[in-house]
Amino acid sequence: MLTGACQTLFNCGKSMEEDCPPKKQMAKENSLKIEFKSHPHPRNLHQHDGAESPRSCSLDMLLQRLRAIDAQDDKLTNIMDVVGEFGTFQRRLVALNFIPNFLASFFMFADIFLFTPQKPYCNTSWILAVDSNLTEAEQMNLTLPRAPNGSFLTCLMYVPVEWDLHSIIQFGLNHTDSCQNGWIYPEMKRRSLINEFDLVCGGEPNKEIVHTMFLAGLLTGAFFFGFITDKLGRYPTILLSLLELMIFGFGTAFVSSFNQYIFFRFCVSQAVVGYAISSSALLTEWLMGMYRAYAFILGHCFFAMGVVFLTGLSYSLPHWRLLFLLGGTPIFPLICYIWILPESPRWLIMKGKLEEAKQVLCYAAGVNKKTIPLSLLDKLQLPGKKVASASILDFYSNKDLRKLTLVMCSIWFAVGCNYYMLGLKIKELGVDIYLTQVIPGMMEVPARLCCIFLIEQLKRRRTLIVTLFQGAIMCFLSLTLPSELKSLVVLITLLGEFNLAASITMFYIYTSELFPTVLRATGLGLVSLVWAAGGISSLTLVSQNIAILAIILCCLSALVALFYCSSMPETQDQPLPDTLEHIAPHTSFSRSISEELSNEDMLSDDVTEEAAKNTILNARLTSIDHDGLSSPSLQSKEETVDKEED
Repeated sequence: MLTGACQTLFNCGKSMEEDCPPKKQMAKENSLKIEFKSHPHPRNLHQHDGAESPRSCSLDMLLQRLRAIDAQDDKLTNIMDVVGEFGTFQRRLVALNFIPNFLASFFMFADIFLFTPQKPYCNTSWILAVDSNLTEAEQMNLTLPRAPNGSFLTCLMYVPVEWDLHSIIQFGLNHTDSCQNGWIYPEMKRRSLINEFDLVCGGEPNKEIVHTMFLAGLLTGAFFFGFITDKLGRYPTILLSLLELMIFGFGTAFVSSFNQYIFFRFCVSQAVVGYAISSSALLTEWLMGMYRAYAFILGHCFFAMGVVFLTGLSYSLPHWRLLFLLGGTPIFPLICYIWILPESPRWLIMKGKLEEAKQVLCYAAGVNKKTIPLSLLDKLQLPGKKVASASILDFYSNKDLRKLTLVMCSIWFAVGCNYYMLGLKIKELGVDIYLTQVIPGMMEVPARLCCIFLIEQLKRRRTLIVTLFQGAIMCFLSLTLPSELKSLVVLITLLGEFNLAASITMFYIYTSELFPTVLRATGLGLVSLVWAAGGISSLTLVSQNIAILAIILCCLSALVALFYCSSMPETQDQPLPDTLEHIAPHTSFSRSISEELSNEDMLSDDVTEEAAKNTILNARLTSIDHDGLSSPSLQSKEETVDKEED
């Protein structure tokens, strides 16, 4: 009886088609409730047998699984099942994401090693015209004034005179002036931006401005690439971002001024965030279930490994231009992505390019050595007119989309603010510049791998909440503990970066699954824009040296993010939303049934584990086989069998 009741529930839910009008949909939901309540309740059966049902699978969970099976993209999901969840095609797609992630972190954090402090002295080579045999020490003694402590002044020199060497030694030089012919760096061990462009003696670069310009590139790139990814497609946007990274990343080695360097870094940050957004959308729409999460996690692990590679390369190379030349060389083989990178079939269908979507799906099936039945391909349909009209204005006009975006922005702002604050804090402690990069980079790999275990146990939303909460706690302790406890503060800061690195990975997974296909990349761009805003806010507060403001900002943003994140739906084992109509949590149907059943004291009773498994398995098999059995030949066979049975 229990299995029959659940099967009746499935059959009624299955009869709801995607294109049913709202009134018909409500009528079918009501009929489902009546049909379900007409069956004897499992509790009565178990009371009759004198045994209690094991508490294993609740009614809400069963309804949620049945609703996931009856998804709006059921036809495409069935085709993806035929193609294979993680075959050769999907594995190749994931592997293609590794090298760009590796290079993105390399170009993103290269600034850290290019501003090593240098002690300059004025170039006084004019005295060599008097006597070319002077040593460097003699030249400095004769032409550079000294400070009261006996050290040479770095930004002043004696004014040149037309005397012979004997007169200069006998009478000395008295009139000083600022450096007229540049600077020399006698203690220089490696070539950096400081001694390349003489950024000394009033021309020192403001590191906050450099970081702000980089974050400004993230701001503009997030908005621009997010928009064109949804308009032009995932494939061309990935190629465009890689082209920009190739030109301005590798090309940084050939800049001739510091202003050019700042401009190139601005463009590099645009390319980095552009690739992150477009590749996230592509992976989300090609992969299914836990494989999608694994792909994101592995890609972000390669991002962390890129930081370690950058640290080792910058430590071993004596010139900053060689750093970009050697480190940027692996980007050129990525030109082959023009021929091997696929477009997203979901995006193609949403844009009305049905034939191209079928070709891509058939190609993927061919790589996986699978064959898609033609009857199944013919079931794919173009989206409605409302899908084509989706635009960036829907983030304001659509209530559900607006709420979703605001919540995601609050979370992303909190993560960005706390992450940048920890990075700035560890720099203030005076830790070696190479250790501050290689240790966090090595720690972020296991941090992201831990997400695999967490999402299997806690799923997406709770994992994001846990990692963000722990990271915010560590950030609060790092900002409040006194600097005298340097070792403890460094340890807490590293633990905070460990947790926030996991939060970043989980946020990309969770957000990519929440936004609909028609505006997925635009949504990712908007929340990435807020991430950059959080980083700029941290830089601004740190530059003002007001510790209490930094503490308030980090704690308040984290509390707001955690509060709103707790109200968001879970996305694990749920179908991807494709249109704006699919954004609202698809739980109203199951909730309405559960609420009505709870009024009759039925919600607390559980369905037996075996019955739940059988029901879900039968529903899945029915969903997959439905399209295959719909061909004319099979239908005629079924009719013949039915007549023989009659």
